[in-house]
Amino acid sequence: MSDSLRVAVAGAGLGGLCLAQGLLRAGVDVDVYERDAALDSRRQGYRLHVDARAALALEKCLPPRLFRLFLATTGRPGSRVTVLSGRLRVLHETPAGPSRDPDDPATLSTSVDRRTLREILAAGLGDRIHYCHELTGYDQDPDGVTLRFADGSTTRADVLVGADGVGSAVRRVLLPHARQVDTGTRIIYGKTPLDDAARQLVPSALYDGFTAIVGGHVGLAAGLVEFRRRPVDAAAAIAPDVRLSPAGDYLMWALSARRDRLPVSDGNLAEADAATLHSVACRAIRSWHPDLRALLGAAAVRETFLVRVRSSQRVPAWIPSRVTLLGDAIHTMSPAGGSGANTALMDAAQLCDALTGGSDLVAAIGEYEERMRAYGFAAVDASRQAEAETARRRSPLWLWLVDHLPQVGGTGRRTR
Repeated sequence: MSDSLRVAVAGAGLGGLCLAQGLLRAGVDVDVYERDAALDSRRQGYRLHVDARAALALEKCLPPRLFRLFLATTGRPGSRVTVLSGRLRVLHETPAGPSRDPDDPATLSTSVDRRTLREILAAGLGDRIHYCHELTGYDQDPDGVTLRFADGSTTRADVLVGADGVGSAVRRVLLPHARQVDTGTRIIYGKTPLDDAARQLVPSALYDGFTAIVGGHVGLAAGLVEFRRRPVDAAAAIAPDVRLSPAGDYLMWALSARRDRLPVSDGNLAEADAATLHSVACRAIRSWHPDLRALLGAAAVRETFLVRVRSSQRVPAWIPSRVTLLGDAIHTMSPAGGSGANTALMDAAQLCDALTGGSDLVAAIGEYEERMRAYGFAAVDASRQAEAETARRRSPLWLWLVDHLPQVGGTGRRTR
């Protein structure tokens, strides 16, 4: 089936690029169409949690040297997940389990820098990635699919894969009844470079792993990215022809709250620039521990951006065709569960198997979609539950209760 197959992928996100790598490795003619002008045209996030779902998918789809480069540029794994109060009181701790081999994809559980991973996924694809190509629609016939772009151009493919994210143009045509709900949660993302001064402010819990901080009506998810090897150095040693952007260690933080609990209106928040969003985040934690306030104050202000959290509603089975979907285009989920990137990469590997398996093309796509709906929407449900639990921990009653319980651990201040 792969000998003469031509696949068009809409969207150069993690899932779309991973699929393209897998198909190219299998000898399939594949092109990726991306609406942005370049890979880094807009901010899409910083630290990602990756687990065995992502690692096994990447091992399958990437050329071996790019997979080794991925492993080399992951972050130092954590040993626990901690919940702190805004005053750095330890509220809850969960051990991460037995130590894992950071080079074993079957047990991987660590962090990665999104931009670094995306650059690795784009390596070697060259002019197969077509920038400034915004897909607006498509027409399907028995022999293939015609893609239509915003500039009036068209192209043909045997299969179209919608990997074009939350606002997927492919989904709008294929599944016009599919719905996403605004959960009401707003997240302001930022990053603070880890220079010597910032490291002295980092609570000790963050050096042990991912940390959630709660206080008042807001929460702060925080995680360090401390590269096993700096991306530029790793690329020079493992894949000298691959260019990775310089990147240093940093603290990723994500301030979350219900849309009516932030110190500006939801409408003004949507229009706010990076400096305003940074100011809003700092104001939201003005009663918290001074070290936390200083860490947010030391952020790279221009890197601050807003996400309005959406979640997909479960979609009943549809009739398979030459058009399909992966990642956020079909199962958008809250970042609270840490599964979005992992699920999208898993989709890519599963779909790559389907398209290169040698069986009937449409039947193979249908089998992929059946599996993807099961695990994809299970991840959506789990992320929705995780978001609800996060909201519960921000409630005044819960905070009053934990303030009157015996201390679980230390103050959360860095002591080393």
